[in-house]
Amino acid sequence: MEQIYARTKTIQEDKVSGFCPGCMHGTVMKLIGEVLEEMDLVDKAVCTLGIGCCGLQMDYIAYDNITSPHGRACAVATGIKRSNPDSLVFTYQGDGDFASIGLAESVSAANRGENISVIFINNGIYGMTGGQMAPTTLVGMKASTAPNGRDPKEHGYPMHMCEVLNELTAPVYLERTSCNTPGNVVKTKKAIRKAFQNQLDGKGFSMVEVVTSCPTNWGMDALKALDYIEENMLPEFPLGVIRDR
Repeated sequence: MEQIYARTKTIQEDKVSGFCPGCMHGTVMKLIGEVLEEMDLVDKAVCTLGIGCCGLQMDYIAYDNITSPHGRACAVATGIKRSNPDSLVFTYQGDGDFASIGLAESVSAANRGENISVIFINNGIYGMTGGQMAPTTLVGMKASTAPNGRDPKEHGYPMHMCEVLNELTAPVYLERTSCNTPGNVVKTKKAIRKAFQNQLDGKGFSMVEVVTSCPTNWGMDALKALDYIEENMLPEFPLGVIRDR
């Protein structure tokens, strides 16, 4: 029987995902691998990983990667791209890494229009480091550092990174997607491909923000987490292309 759907070769054959059930990191990792294969970029790819659940990909992926200090992935990616301009350099970062600890590095790279691609995972919480409130945590959403839920008077409001970067002149492509439905998985893959193609074309800074779930720290099972994305996350973080030049 002919196999029509196979595991991407960019994921090591002897590895089984250690991500929590319902976590979408594995889905996005697979999509990145499929795009790299389809675009024949595996040997040119360099992934700069953030700290946290994002960094766990180092155990699975079969292409070049480096883990940066917490929040500094865009700075590290800038150095790699400038010294190896023929490489496809992209970061893979969570909301705590990209939008909090690394906010200065992230915004500065975007403001300079660095010719890199960013895959930004927004699950509204610090995933691996203890479930703390992240810049993207929803109002009322509980976290280990906000046990009564996020209170705007005390903690401010959720940060919308696509919209923040859209205030800058240099970025060429900003899109927010999700993996909560099969249709959105397809759209996420197309967005990743576009972000990589922009880099190959020398256009500059591209970012794909993927709204995902964290069932473990949200305190719910995988199916309820999907409902939470649809009913709570997406109204706050609407999907779509923010900028495409």
